[in-house]
Amino acid sequence: MASKAATKRLGKESVLMEKDPPPLCYARPKDDNILEWHFILRGPPDTPYEGGEYWGQLLFPSDYPFKPPGIKLQTPSGRFQPDTKICTSMSDYHPGSWNPAWSVANILIGLLSFMCTDEMTAGSVMATQRERRTLAAKSHAFNVAQRKFTLIFPDYAGPSVKDLPNMSRPPNVATTEPSSVQPEETNEANDSPWSWWYPACSRQN
Repeated sequence: MASKAATKRLGKESVLMEKDPPPLCYARPKDDNILEWHFILRGPPDTPYEGGEYWGQLLFPSDYPFKPPGIKLQTPSGRFQPDTKICTSMSDYHPGSWNPAWSVANILIGLLSFMCTDEMTAGSVMATQRERRTLAAKSHAFNVAQRKFTLIFPDYAGPSVKDLPNMSRPPNVATTEPSSVQPEETNEANDSPWSWWYPACSRQN
């Protein structure tokens, strides 16, 4: 059960999400559980995820915002293992690095930025850019075949993918251009303006 602080904070964040959603991101809580949020990310232009629609969950603890949420992606992406918690500095893998001032919007923009790198962490998978583009093209069909997605996002469950309320590109989302360099040999994540967000444990993988 959500604490009064969590209910108040998440209620305010829900209102803000509807009023001013972040670029390429959208989220809403379940009607019967404010601690379980579902989100959609759209793949940024010039990345292997372009055109993709990625559905996932933020699983907030009862004492949010004093502790971070768990983060999962359900849609196969070639970047994260479906239905598996993702290790980031904003997730419950690293409660010591959590800042209560961070919002749902911060978490989603950070996740999208991290998705567009090849930094490995718990919950990550390896795939080629071609495989990721193929999965991006199939992502909407996967989502609408999931009953939970259609119940939570009936307005996005039509036969074709629908734009999110804010389709502008976040200024700090890193891109991964086609390259033959292997992920472990690139400095791409370290060069990103969002590198502070990447999990410390990823350096060990």
